[in-house]
Amino acid sequence: MLSLNLDKTHFIHFVTKNSSSIDFNITHGNKKIANVYNTKFLGLTSDNTLSWRTHIDTIIPKLSSASFALRVVKPFLSLDSLKMVYYSYFHSVMTFGLIFWGISHHSNITFRLQKRSIRIIVQIWVRDSCREHFKNLKILPLQSQYILSLLLFVIDNGDYFKVNSEIHNINTRNKSNLHLPMSNLSVYQKGTYYTGIMVFKGLPSQIKELCHNRNQFKLALKNFLYFHSFYTLDEHFICNKI
Repeated sequence: MLSLNLDKTHFIHFVTKNSSSIDFNITHGNKKIANVYNTKFLGLTSDNTLSWRTHIDTIIPKLSSASFALRVVKPFLSLDSLKMVYYSYFHSVMTFGLIFWGISHHSNITFRLQKRSIRIIVQIWVRDSCREHFKNLKILPLQSQYILSLLLFVIDNGDYFKVNSEIHNINTRNKSNLHLPMSNLSVYQKGTYYTGIMVFKGLPSQIKELCHNRNQFKLALKNFLYFHSFYTLDEHFICNKI
């Protein structure tokens, strides 16, 4: 897959990890367009394998600065004020484009910084668990926030998704789930569309039934995520099977 940016005279060739390299010779107006391995578009830095490592590397300094700011103002602010600083300086950076890069295994670096910020806010030691503090503060851990952002994207773009009952008339317990397209390509399976369907499927049925009312769905989903405070997607998938 090729992506062109004629304003900056470069293009990016998206590849899988196992694909062989191909030499492209692309020109525009008698000027050769350079092949680059990553490019910034609408504030997101994409690399040619969609690992999102480059983008995460660009936000790490901003998140580190936000954590440092929390440490500096901690002695002078109330808990509510510290949460306002967190949401203004840390959360706003962490959640930008999260539905795209949140599934990357490189996002663990971001999660460690988020836990550092929580420890600063509640003043606990480095090795102390943050999970209960996430719940008490009503701040979602990175992967829980990813689930929230991803599912709101699914709800807001319902026309792009179909339920199983629209595909076949077989009356099964999965008939109200979103239809999952067949694909063996891991890059596609880690994408927003495919993962959104999988995460929606893992929700309790009483939340899925609210999908036609965005406000009710969002409220029920946030309460569900606050209660469980998932650290990983696997925790979410296992939760509804218990």
